[in-house]
Amino acid sequence: MGGGFNHTEPAKLAHGHLQRTDLDSTSHPLSALWRPPALMAVVLGGEALALILALAPAQPEGGRLVQFGLASFGIQWIGLGTLSLLWLLRRPLGMLPRLALAWACLAQLLLMTLLVAMAAWKILGESAVMGGAGPVLVWRMLAIALVVGLIGLIAFQNYSEARRLAVRAKQLELEALQARIRPHFLFNTLNTGAALVHARPADAERLLLDLADLFRCALRGPQQIPLAEELALARRYLEIEALRFGDRLRLGWVVPETMPEVLVPSLSIQPLAENAIRHGIERRPDGGAVDVAVHLHADRVEITVANDMPGTAGGGGGHAIGLASARERVHALTDGRGRVESRIEDGRYIASVHLPLA
Repeated sequence: MGGGFNHTEPAKLAHGHLQRTDLDSTSHPLSALWRPPALMAVVLGGEALALILALAPAQPEGGRLVQFGLASFGIQWIGLGTLSLLWLLRRPLGMLPRLALAWACLAQLLLMTLLVAMAAWKILGESAVMGGAGPVLVWRMLAIALVVGLIGLIAFQNYSEARRLAVRAKQLELEALQARIRPHFLFNTLNTGAALVHARPADAERLLLDLADLFRCALRGPQQIPLAEELALARRYLEIEALRFGDRLRLGWVVPETMPEVLVPSLSIQPLAENAIRHGIERRPDGGAVDVAVHLHADRVEITVANDMPGTAGGGGGHAIGLASARERVHALTDGRGRVESRIEDGRYIASVHLPLA
């Protein structure tokens, strides 16, 4: 037992791997700004602001259509340029406190506005279409950018707080779901360990070490960890169950030699393996097979957990709690980009986790 997995991996994970997730694009405090809805909002909001400026009274010569075109061009350069600059500086920005981060974003907006205003002044000069003196235009653009930036900061602050509370509520729900699953496994494992103490003390020791690793990860609460680490935890769980079921449980693993560098919510795959045992193998007098596979696609990685179903109809219905737990974990901690699906195929219950590749 053990499959070559080091029992110190979860401890390393707690101190090392979690730091790497801090700068991941899905957990970055500004990650919402780089998604399609936010980009569309910037573009459409910029066009609306350009239209308002073009409809303002006392327009210089050149007509309102020309003014709208120039304002639209400049505003889009400012908006998209600021987002690009934030993306390039996302790592150092991600280390700033929230208040300092807000002022840094506003400063970058004003910097980009100043660059665009100076470029417009340089190219068009103090012509009538520019509204006269260049310095007046520069200060006017900076004032507008400051007002828009402050409004944007307030809106983003409200969005960020609402998102934080929603994720926290989802995490509490997930912890309640997990609490309904863990006692069953704990009691069975302790009973198995007690039976092995005298007959197979080495296996009993490994069983307890694996159990400690699993519960150490569970007590950390919802986190994002490398896929290889989550699969290692699922393997430990299945090897514990293999001691309990003996020849009744047949395990199959199909994984690539090089695991993709993708993050997965902790304890999102292990509950699927637990369900495969509880609602599949445990209910079959002759046991059955549990197969775990990792499939790589162009834009995602798919992890499947398949188990033989009991002979009675509707045997797969009991998977609901563990499946809901995994589904909510993946959805909440990947910001809706991942998903968990299930199906029955050729007498087997198959649960699959789809995670987007970075």
